[in-house]
Amino acid sequence: MEDAERASAYAGRVGRAVPGDRVRGVRRAGAAGGRAVAALGAAGLLLSGCASMPDHGEIRRVDASQGVDSQVRVFGAPPADKASPADIVDGFLEAMTSDDPQLATARKYLTEDAAKDWRPGSAVTVLSAGLDRVRVEGEKDPDSPRWKVTGKKLATVDERSAYQPETGGKRYEEFLQLVQVNKQWRISTPPSSLVLSESDFQRIYKPVNKYYFSGGTLVADPVYVRQRSDPDSRMDPTTQTVQSLLDGPSKWLGPVVSTAFPSGTALREGTKSLSYDGQNTLRVPLNEKGSNVGQPQCQKMATQLLYTVRDLTASRLDRVELLRSDGKSSLCWVTGVAAASIAGRPAPPEHQYYVDKDSKLVRMVLNANADEQQQDKPEVAPGPLATAAGFKVGSAAIAYDEKRAAVVSDDGHGLYVVTLTTAGQMPQPLLTSKTGKLTPPSWDAQGDLWVADLDPQTQGLYRIPGGTGAPQKVDVAGLDGGRISALKASSDGVRIALLVEKEGGRKNLFIGRIERPEGKGDTSRLSVRELRPAAPQMAEVTAMSWAPRGRLLVVGRESGGVDQARYMLADGSMVAAGLPGATGLTAIAAADDESKPVVAFSGEDGIVWLPPGAQWRTVAAGGKAPVYPG
Repeated sequence: MEDAERASAYAGRVGRAVPGDRVRGVRRAGAAGGRAVAALGAAGLLLSGCASMPDHGEIRRVDASQGVDSQVRVFGAPPADKASPADIVDGFLEAMTSDDPQLATARKYLTEDAAKDWRPGSAVTVLSAGLDRVRVEGEKDPDSPRWKVTGKKLATVDERSAYQPETGGKRYEEFLQLVQVNKQWRISTPPSSLVLSESDFQRIYKPVNKYYFSGGTLVADPVYVRQRSDPDSRMDPTTQTVQSLLDGPSKWLGPVVSTAFPSGTALREGTKSLSYDGQNTLRVPLNEKGSNVGQPQCQKMATQLLYTVRDLTASRLDRVELLRSDGKSSLCWVTGVAAASIAGRPAPPEHQYYVDKDSKLVRMVLNANADEQQQDKPEVAPGPLATAAGFKVGSAAIAYDEKRAAVVSDDGHGLYVVTLTTAGQMPQPLLTSKTGKLTPPSWDAQGDLWVADLDPQTQGLYRIPGGTGAPQKVDVAGLDGGRISALKASSDGVRIALLVEKEGGRKNLFIGRIERPEGKGDTSRLSVRELRPAAPQMAEVTAMSWAPRGRLLVVGRESGGVDQARYMLADGSMVAAGLPGATGLTAIAAADDESKPVVAFSGEDGIVWLPPGAQWRTVAAGGKAPVYPG
């Protein structure tokens, strides 16, 4: 679905291929550089014109791609005979966006030594638009022109395929030195990484999740792989993703997760493609390092693979089988049902909760395929909250087993944990904010409770271990003077989303890594580290929730835009899918189960639901603070 949406968006900006035409090479008008564009399947010809690039010193913009459809293959054109320095630079920048093996065409623009040593696959620099390039004036040797290429950095993708957004408008800048070889201009100092515009990056790469363990729970680790065969390794996307999984987690997530694969495990030498058989089984041959493990460990390895590959493809994957280094004998296998028990994911929620117009915590049964007429009416959540006279709920969080609720009083001053299984009296508050307010709380998969205090004297992030006992203030690195105005712990227990308000009242979303001390020692040393922007494209974020497959569902607006709700990957890159008609929402919640509806609060309509494949509908005219367990 994401690829289709991306392709549709690009189609509005480029000429479409004409079905039935022969595939032909297209040279850009007036320039030595160019690209041949081949459409997949019953495809045709795509024309993309461009003004010629002069070899004078003025700044010119090089748009390496004007939004080529993601189902179109692009091949660079080699340098023309006696091409000018400007044409060599432009042709090389174009050729970096091509799909040819080992980027062979791009290397033709380099000197022999530079072509041999160039390793662009180790990293990618993503720019928000095309490159600006200008000849550097005043060089001592005018016979060896030097060109400066610059652009606004959007993100980088490192050697582990992990995406890292850039903030603060940082600029990309590198110099390309040209020399003459046999009367032909060539580049002797190519860029240290692959440099792509945002549109080219989205055409060439796709986001996928690979999975690792934290305790007994699988954690999604988002990375980017090529949409088609990698030019260097010649691996198809599935094989690229599996190899990335075997290489280990991203640097950011690495400190809090582990892998079941023994050190040194890789695919059997020569493996370039992995495919399914008729029974939806994926067979993965490993090298010798991964071939000597016991069954329990092997099944954990297979579980990591099954979740990783199932996230990558639209087809149904029912079984993963690991093969020994001979490529034939079976090491172990795991089915989807068995993998689900190994993955340690929370059970699907039975209810959806919100605070009604009378400030009572209520819940609704999540009937399968329920329509508006069949939907059960909300009921007051059982336990002390149902009988506590005069107690008003402001916000709530429900434990994953739905046996306890954490509620903040309507005035925002007190945090209480109550049972949902037995009657009784309201307990004493676990945490009190004297002059400020407490944020809505959140449970994590470890059974701990999180909340932030907005009192200027005691403000900060607090954790209540197990939802009982004394609150512990948590050190959060990287707030830079901001205060936490909302939070949501992830279901995997290793990440926490923080809405941080800074001077001026603007709120931005960050994700922090929850680092827990090893062993059973001093748990007060738990901390949140390496805050990273989770929605850098948004000028302001107003609401957020964790969503299935390690994503975030974010309500906010881009600069100069209107409020919208979009899915974001946990690495801060935007997923194409957005929610229709999502203006006016001030709170939102998504379950870890994609079959459950998104629930939100609209100032005009109250509590609204968006079931999969349907439209928004009102389920309660009054109410606020919708939540799922978590």
